[in-house]
Formats: sequence, C-alpha cells, structure tokens
Amino acid sequence: MRGIETIGSTTRKRIESVEGCMSRKYFGTDGIRGTVNTAPMTADIAMRVGMAAGRIFRRGDHRHRVVIGKDTRLSGYMLEPALTAGFTATGMDAIMVGPMPTPAVAMLTRSLRADLGVMISASHNPHHDNGIKLFGPDGYKLSDIVEIDIERLMDNGLDEGLVAPSDLGRASRLADAEGRYIEFAKATVPAGLTLDGVKVVIDCSNGAAYKVAPTVLWELGADVVRIGVDPDGFNINDGCGSTAPERMAKAVVEHGADLGIALDGDADRLILADETGRIVDGDQLMALIADNWHTRGLLKGGGLVATSMSNLGLERFLAGRGLSLARTDVGDRYVVEHMRSHGFNLGGEQSGHIVMSDYSTTGDGLIAALQILACIVTSGNAASHVTRCFEKVPQLLKSVRFSVENPLEHDRIQAAIEQGKMRLGNHGRLVIRKSGTEPLVRVMAEGDDADLVAHVVHDICQVVEAAA
Repeated sequence: MRGIETIGSTTRKRIESVEGCMSRKYFGTDGIRGTVNTAPMTADIAMRVGMAAGRIFRRGDHRHRVVIGKDTRLSGYMLEPALTAGFTATGMDAIMVGPMPTPAVAMLTRSLRADLGVMISASHNPHHDNGIKLFGPDGYKLSDIVEIDIERLMDNGLDEGLVAPSDLGRASRLADAEGRYIEFAKATVPAGLTLDGVKVVIDCSNGAAYKVAPTVLWELGADVVRIGVDPDGFNINDGCGSTAPERMAKAVVEHGADLGIALDGDADRLILADETGRIVDGDQLMALIADNWHTRGLLKGGGLVATSMSNLGLERFLAGRGLSLARTDVGDRYVVEHMRSHGFNLGGEQSGHIVMSDYSTTGDGLIAALQILACIVTSGNAASHVTRCFEKVPQLLKSVRFSVENPLEHDRIQAAIEQGKMRLGNHGRLVIRKSGTEPLVRVMAEGDDADLVAHVVHDICQVVEAAA
C-alpha cells in the first residue's frame, strides 16, 4: 500500500523559495478568486491585473493581443471592461469572446497567436464569487514566477507601463468564437464516429458552455436533452452542474438516456452518470481513457498523472494494467506541470478536471466527455459497463472552515494528524491540506476499513474546528 501523505506540499515550498519573504497577495492555486466587490475581486484590482500583465507580455514590436473570455456571472460585465481598460492602457488589443469555456479561451489564445489569454470565472463557485485566470501565448496557465511578477507590478510602478495616447490598444469582439471552438471539439472525436441513436443529457450548470456543449453533441448526431442552459447572471452552479450532479442523474433515468454529462461553471471539469443514474467521477473516467488509449497505443508516459486526492482503487487498477500513477499536489496546474515535464499526455483530478494534452492545454469537460462517448459507442456496451473500471477504496473527504492564520501549524491539529496516521498504519492514506481558493481545511482519508476511515476523519475535523 502506498504511504500516507499530509499536504504542506513540495510545490508550496518551491513557491516560497521563489518569493523569499514575499507572500502571495492576489493569486491562489487557480488564478485570482474571491467575493465580487471585495478585495481581491474588485474592478480596480482587475484593471491593475490587466495593466501589470499587459506590461509583462508586451514583448517585441508586433501588435499585441489578449483574448478575454468569461462565464455567465453578472459580475463579468464589471470585470471584463476593467481588464480591457488595463490591457488597452498598455497598448494591447483586447479581443473579447463572451461566455466561453475556459479551455476554449486557452485554445483561442493559441489559434489567434495572442500574447495572453484571460478567463473571468470562479469555476464551480456560486455567482457572488468570481475569478481571473491567465494563460500564456502557449495556452498554458502562467507559472508561479510570472504570477509573482504580476503581483509585484500591480502594487508598484504601473504608470511606467502606460503607452502614449496614439499607441492605446483597441477593443473588439470575436464574432465566430463559438463556431471555432465547436469545430475544434468535434475534431477530437475519432474520424467517422457519430453519436446517432445515442441519447445524452447535458447539464451546463447555467455556465460558460450553455451554448457550445449541446451544439457539439447535436452536430455529432446525439439526441440531446438540455438542462442548466438558461443563465440569468445568478443561477450558475446553483443546484446544477458537476458539483450538484443529482439533477442530471435524475434526468438520465427520466428520459431513458444512455449517458448524462454535468459540466461546471467554466466547463473545465465534468461528472457523468450512466444509464442507471449512477454517478461516475473523474477517477473512473481517467481509468477508462487510460485503458482505452493504452490498448490503442496512444497513451504516453506509461500511465497518468493525478493528485493526492485520487482514490487508491485507481492506482491499483492502473498497476494491474502495467501502468503507473504519478501523484501531484491538488490543482490541475500542478498536474499539467508534471505531465509536461515527464512526458504524460493524460492527467486530471477526481473532481473531474481531465487534461488530455494531445488536444488541450488545460482541463476540458466537453472534450473529455466526447472521449468517453467514443469509448461507449465503439464498445457497443452500456455506459454502466464501460465506465465502471474499478471498485473504489472507501474514502471520505470533509472540509472545515477556518479563520486563523496557518491552522495546520497548530500543535493540537498536528498531534491529531499524527494520531490519525498511526491509526491507519500501512493500510490507508491521509491527506490534509488547505484549500487554495477558499478558507477551508480539507481532511481526506481512505483505506480498506470504512469505519476506521470515518472515525479518523471525524476526529481530525473536530480538532480543527475547535482550534481554528
């Protein structure tokens, strides 16, 4: 059995060595995120992000471009013009694409030969939150070092990067952004494969993919049942999407569908349901894609990359196929980083971020769903058979909110963690970490003894609640 892990991670240690004594003020593990109209998610800070990033990415004498996408939150109408103002002030042309999935923004950044891409989204969070994700010209999320550079400029010397009035950037909207991504997504399906006769429920979480995802499925021939496709600025992720897939699963049974797909607010993750309404998480989906690609000779790196939260059952399944599971810290950026540096073309998270680097530079819920549909159609079997690759090891995850600084450094909490590790011994894993996007401590344990796992998690959470 694999050893027990507690997260105070190596990645964070690397960041600290880069920063020295400087703490990260704005960026978390997935860009900048927070409650709208409260720092750091204000129009002023968004404009400063644009000014600082624009200054850093103005390299050379060519006409510089930034692609700006967003999800369906009302606050996008505030943040989009603020970012545009910042970028144009540094001489960058801003190309706005409207509500589009995060992976579509990454793809369009590369396709348009832009110098930078920006996605305005708080992913799976409720409408009152929003966020800013940045992509380099290669379509990959920015490195820690570049984000730290942006932070430094945001608070110091922005005036030095402003251009003369005649050199201001222009702002425009890309009329065919949706069509470009739709054709891109369809091209990832094996040649000649159609979804004729396949009924699919698609829940777009009232988010960024509410137009493009159902259209792709329909154009490939599927009979599409659409839910979560009526955004009003407030209902994104509200009782729907990948964080609340029960509505989608119920619709699958009610409509006699072959498969259900639930995306999150920016469509970079997905959760599925088979024809019986059983929920299928990212671990099972990664196992299926890895096995399929391995059989077809398409899998690179001898396995896949996942995080410390992925189920031990996935690791055992891959080992049985002669494949490896490389684990990283939580966050799809760390998965991608490991994939790029070690030659993997498949990775992801249990939550449904699935990165397939042959197609995309970040998680793409729609393209992952298309790969799963291709596996189901070519096998001729029901989704319940195809998507059940392994039996999950009992695993429990709970989150505890905290209000103090560095809660995991408290002596009582450290003692509780050590006691939990002793109780699990060599028959389980324990992962304790701070959320990178919310003031939460995540407590996860897994092992073959479900009762022991539950007691360990409960006892640690009680100590964290009392101390934090």
